[in-house]
Amino acid sequence: MSERLEQLVVAARHHEAHSQKGQFVLIQLVEEILRSRTICRPLLGQPLSPVQTEIYDQVKAHLLSELSQQLDSYNPTQIPIRTWVSELRHQAERKILDDSKLKQLALEIQQHVSPSDLRRHLLGELVEAILLSGRLCRPHREKFLPQIYELIYEEAVVKTLAYVCQNIDHYDANRGQNQKFMNWVNFRLDRLVIESRREFSEPMVQNLPTLAQLENLPQPRSDFLLEQTKEYIENDPDNIFRQHHIRDRPDANFRAIALSRFAGKSWEEISKDFGIKIPTLSCFFQKCCSKFRSNFQDYLDLE
Repeated sequence: MSERLEQLVVAARHHEAHSQKGQFVLIQLVEEILRSRTICRPLLGQPLSPVQTEIYDQVKAHLLSELSQQLDSYNPTQIPIRTWVSELRHQAERKILDDSKLKQLALEIQQHVSPSDLRRHLLGELVEAILLSGRLCRPHREKFLPQIYELIYEEAVVKTLAYVCQNIDHYDANRGQNQKFMNWVNFRLDRLVIESRREFSEPMVQNLPTLAQLENLPQPRSDFLLEQTKEYIENDPDNIFRQHHIRDRPDANFRAIALSRFAGKSWEEISKDFGIKIPTLSCFFQKCCSKFRSNFQDYLDLE
């Protein structure tokens, strides 16, 4: 993919952006960038839905406009081309995925019978669109220590997205403040942050060596735990971390995902690497952290 992108960027720079040839090459470049998109993907054997088509076309148009303006300023020696185009795509998606588009997708889902493959597919699209939009709130952050809040928040987000999928038919577009879809979502997230707090008492969180905790604690003791935990997962002496994987995806096992987190990759980057949606990865990761809690405690000799 990188080689193809580089070829198209070079070709686009050889032509005036607004010339016929320049526009043709830019359109090819945009389409190549959008091949790695995580939303607006059709269900196998079916076309994009009307709302998916509208979102795709608007993201494509926004990308085309941005590339016309930024192509000449791109410096491949400073930033890898895949990083550059990914950021452009994410900016376009965040721009287009406003509350109106998310609401349209939610209402479109309500029109499909449950259960159905298309409805499930569109629910997955809605979840991904919510995450990409950057419109999830971060309530009550000031009430908790940063490392504890991240644990609570991540758990609450997973539960909120599950709630959206399970209760999408209960969403009423004519109710609520300003009749915004994300008000409905964020109201639930706000409540679940508080509810999740009850499940994560501070003593338990402090003794739980999950990556979400260890990555955020600056104390020397935590740095030591971080390195020890990484070594334990990487060596996997009992071969348990490799064995636990997402269904039908042995490559997407706990060890591989955890090591990606240790390498500093975001959930978005890991999602692209495995081709698996963020909620699925995050939920699986959290379940494994809970499942292996006693293993971590025994290995690290935590009291």
